[in-house]
Amino acid sequence: MTYTREDITRIAKEQNVRFIRLQFTDLLGSIKNVEIPVSQLEKALDNKMMFDGSSIEGYVRIEESDMYLYPDLSTWVVFPWVTENKVARLICDVYMPDGTPFAGDPRGILKRALEEAEQMGFTTMNVGPEPEFFLFRTDDKGNPTMELNDQGGYFDLAPTDLGENCRRDIVLTLEEMGFEIEASHHEVAPGQHEIDFKYAHAVKAADQIQTFKLVVKTIARQHGLHATFMPKPLFGMNGSGMHCHQSLFRGNENAFYDPNDKLGLSVIARQYMAGVLKHARGMAAITNPTVNSYKRLVPGYEAPCYVAWSASNRSPMVRIPASRGLSTRIELRNPDPAANPYLTLAVTLKAGLDGIQNKLPIPAPVDRNIYVMSEEERIEEGIPSLPIDLKESLAELLRDDIVCDALGDHALSHFYELKEIEWDMYRTQVHQWERDQYLTMY
Repeated sequence: MTYTREDITRIAKEQNVRFIRLQFTDLLGSIKNVEIPVSQLEKALDNKMMFDGSSIEGYVRIEESDMYLYPDLSTWVVFPWVTENKVARLICDVYMPDGTPFAGDPRGILKRALEEAEQMGFTTMNVGPEPEFFLFRTDDKGNPTMELNDQGGYFDLAPTDLGENCRRDIVLTLEEMGFEIEASHHEVAPGQHEIDFKYAHAVKAADQIQTFKLVVKTIARQHGLHATFMPKPLFGMNGSGMHCHQSLFRGNENAFYDPNDKLGLSVIARQYMAGVLKHARGMAAITNPTVNSYKRLVPGYEAPCYVAWSASNRSPMVRIPASRGLSTRIELRNPDPAANPYLTLAVTLKAGLDGIQNKLPIPAPVDRNIYVMSEEERIEEGIPSLPIDLKESLAELLRDDIVCDALGDHALSHFYELKEIEWDMYRTQVHQWERDQYLTMY
């Protein structure tokens, strides 16, 4: 939707909006916002709202803390779940006082990557995300428990799927906010759900992921449930992924489609895939950014842990869905919903562009089930594994110049530092498994 500032001020008055949330995202993917009364709306639309950047993870030091929020008018929406003292939202880009974009703003980092694609003739990157989540019951104080709200399985219906009413309310709320919902269903694990929305331009898709998370958590709370996008909340069950379908367009032409190719894939699509596969290990700290992410990337739970592609099975990291023509696309299956969507799309795009620029050859597709292959067979087929933990992925990140360049020096150094701290906290913690295993043994 395209809005002018006149539209926004008119709608705010007509709908009796009292507060505006100026929303942005930190390096770790958390939504932040500065809430202002509607009396300050004109000032916000003039790009004059300032905030303290030193209080945001991975932004700046205290001596350079002043930053400005530049609202993207197309992201205007009035939250439908607030009936009194209505609240609206504008997603913002972050700028420095001198009027230059802040180098550590994830949204700006994605825009930089898209500018590079445009210089190569690709006018649009379309992305269709599929974020999954779990619903847990809350206790009397509203705190999450580990008690699932259902025992449903893949595509189950009520009464087995007790999350159906909550999921339906989430869908209705999203539609009211302008989302085009394509499907919603119960996922494989009990308590696990997926809602798919229509593909969009990369920046809008990342914005929608952030809005989606906010809506899911808000509506779940109204149902006495806690929604989590933690990649692997339960041992022995499938984790949650955030598959990213993606394609590049030149104007109205899908650059990934070739009707004369056996698989309908253009040379550009194959080179893009080759770049994504080449940089998969270097991107892992971004696409799978938490200690917990690597508990999901293990064999046996449908999550891809091997760097390969196929048009005919779901065990590789990259899959080619069946649709062709304008819908020809690749599906990157390893990202999880803890990932910062802006950074994930930025590094994926840069990896793909590297494949195109250097005309990288794509390895042969792997049409066998990789999970049942022995390590020797995988080595013989030239199928690498994704990193097994956050420490390994951080080391791979620093070795990958393309991924580092996509992030830029500021975001790279701050992201790395934050994740190094996270790994060290995990590494030095004594976990319940260790006590169960060793306390009586020794």
